Amino acid sequence: MTMADAAESGAIEHLLEIMRRLRAPQGGCPWDLEQTFDTIAPYTIEEAYEVADAIARKDMVALKDELGDLLFQSVYHAQMASESGAFDFKDVVRAICAKMIHRHPHVFGDAKVDTSADQTSRWEELKAKERGAKPGPVSALDGLPAGLPALKQAEKFQKRAARVGFDWPEAKQVLDKIDEEIDEIKQAMASNASTAKLSDEIGDLLFAVVNLARKAGIDPGMALRGTNLKFDRRFRRIEELLLAHGKKPEQSTLDEMEALWVKAKGEEAR
Repeated sequence: MTMADAAESGAIEHLLEIMRRLRAPQGGCPWDLEQTFDTIAPYTIEEAYEVADAIARKDMVALKDELGDLLFQSVYHAQMASESGAFDFKDVVRAICAKMIHRHPHVFGDAKVDTSADQTSRWEELKAKERGAKPGPVSALDGLPAGLPALKQAEKFQKRAARVGFDWPEAKQVLDKIDEEIDEIKQAMASNASTAKLSDEIGDLLFAVVNLARKAGIDPGMALRGTNLKFDRRFRRIEELLLAHGKKPEQSTLDEMEALWVKAKGEEAR
């Protein structure tokens, strides 16, 4: 049987075997053999971002590839855990299957859920019960990974606090808070406040903007990623337009580039 045939007949098993071969003490890859959970973790995070990027760009070909890379990260961690006797890939699969069945009693049991909002509420109730079953003091903020990207962490904090009543009822109040935070930044800059003070005030503003996105039902990280892609696209167009006149950005004035930005923006609106 060829490698291609093996992949077709049992894709996951084939992937697991590739991973075992890479980590085999005899005949394995020297680089892979040197890796640990700590050294692989940054790659895992990077692959998750690349999945999000492919989604933001609506690139299905890239998404297929990036999802494969992300799956490989799970296989990699499971293989290393298997080598230490902690768990293996099948244990990972069993655990996630059990969790999904437990958290969807309306699908796999007799519970009744009418809307997506109801399901979200039930899901969080089940997660809260799971956290409450653990020993020690319980906080509404328990269980949130410290390593989450800052925007996502802020959103998670706010959602958890909102579930126990610590939340503004209307988005307008969040807008007022954003205005307040902007005023505080202006005051800090006018008084030549320290970098630490200014950083604190800008952090407060970002936290309030994340809150506004949450109230609007928008993922702040994906919103910013979309804006980043838009900036990338428009700035590259500025460079193209300047190059047509034999110039580079560093050889142009801000007014020139602003005018070309407006032109690039107008081209997209057609």
